[in-house]
Amino acid sequence: MKLEYPIRLQVYMAKSGCGSRRFCETLITAGRVTVNTKRVTTLGTKVDQDDVVMVDDELVEPSDKTYYYALNKPKGYVCTNYDPNEKLYARDLITIADKNLLFNIGRLDKESTGLVLFTNDGEVAQKIMHPSEQIEKEYMVNCTTEVKRMDLEDALKGIYIDIPQPYRIKRFEILSKRWVRIVLTEGKNREIRKIFSYFGYDVKQLIRVRIGNIELGDLPIGQFRQVTAMEIQTMLSGATDNPKKGRGR
Repeated sequence: MKLEYPIRLQVYMAKSGCGSRRFCETLITAGRVTVNTKRVTTLGTKVDQDDVVMVDDELVEPSDKTYYYALNKPKGYVCTNYDPNEKLYARDLITIADKNLLFNIGRLDKESTGLVLFTNDGEVAQKIMHPSEQIEKEYMVNCTTEVKRMDLEDALKGIYIDIPQPYRIKRFEILSKRWVRIVLTEGKNREIRKIFSYFGYDVKQLIRVRIGNIELGDLPIGQFRQVTAMEIQTMLSGATDNPKKGRGR
């Protein structure tokens, strides 16, 4: 991960594992970043290799290595690197020496389980999360009551709940009376739970099983594996090893 200096501050931070470039921009504008002890809030700021960059008074430095990991997140763990009200962080389950450089690509809420990707590559994270990439996220949803096809048909068209943009699923497959496979290409906050709640369903289990071409597979709960650069490249190219999976309705 060789950088060419001078470099934009948000790019430097993203390469240091602070988060996606967009998230790093929010840290800068919020006044949480200093360069050589001076607080910086301008997004156009550039830094050199010898500059000292700190976020919330903690030194951040780019790593020479790029990491990609897949985790099977257990219930009760949060997808954030810091929350004073929480004790169980999903990142802590990735037991590598440089785990503090990692951040999650997108989120799963505390009660949900399944696949979460971690990296220190802010540019890749930004691409995976951006809606324009149309990267599929696949979920298994278990409700306490029978799920009706007509409700899911409405969700295909898009429903308006609490924001100006519609919540919409890309496709679905009814597996049994209470189990449904759902595929999304966007990642609005608690999107699936809000959609099902809108129709009066109580979600008992929500498991993410795939992001693009990367599947949860038989990865044990609470365990992680390394994701190869080729897997990431395949995802960003729009290819998938399982084009038929989750396609039915």
